Amino acid sequence: MPDIGPRPPSLLALPSYLTSQVARFGRRLLEDALDSRGLLPTHHAILTALEDFGPMSQQRLAAALDVDKSHLVGRVDRVERAGLAVRTRDPDDRRRHRVTLTPKGAALLAELRPIALASQERFLAPLDAAERETLNALLLRLLDAGDEARRSG
Repeated sequence: MPDIGPRPPSLLALPSYLTSQVARFGRRLLEDALDSRGLLPTHHAILTALEDFGPMSQQRLAAALDVDKSHLVGRVDRVERAGLAVRTRDPDDRRRHRVTLTPKGAALLAELRPIALASQERFLAPLDAAERETLNALLLRLLDAGDEARRSG
């Protein structure tokens, strides 16, 4: 087990530091849960977005996940090779590719849902139900404000 020393108090006073450290912990738990299926959280996010929104262009998928388009292509390649999604030419714009969840991808997501939820349960274990709701609501407000700031430049 790694040695975790005291954290610098000046950093602990920065909410951005705290959220990044907490996010790392939650991400590690999710990574461990998904590793049994050979997936990374980004692969899971791609499949989940396709399930939530339906087929979409790679560009729209990258925007929905806030992932650089150039990095997304390799990740979509991985899920496509695994038969979890398929890429086809977009019938509305032949220059673009459209990504669609396959039945195999949907079945895997159904298997992963309880695994991912269990990892999040472990992540949020120190909080009661009301605190979890409050945390989620506050994080969504911050995320919305960040998205708005990016849109307005």
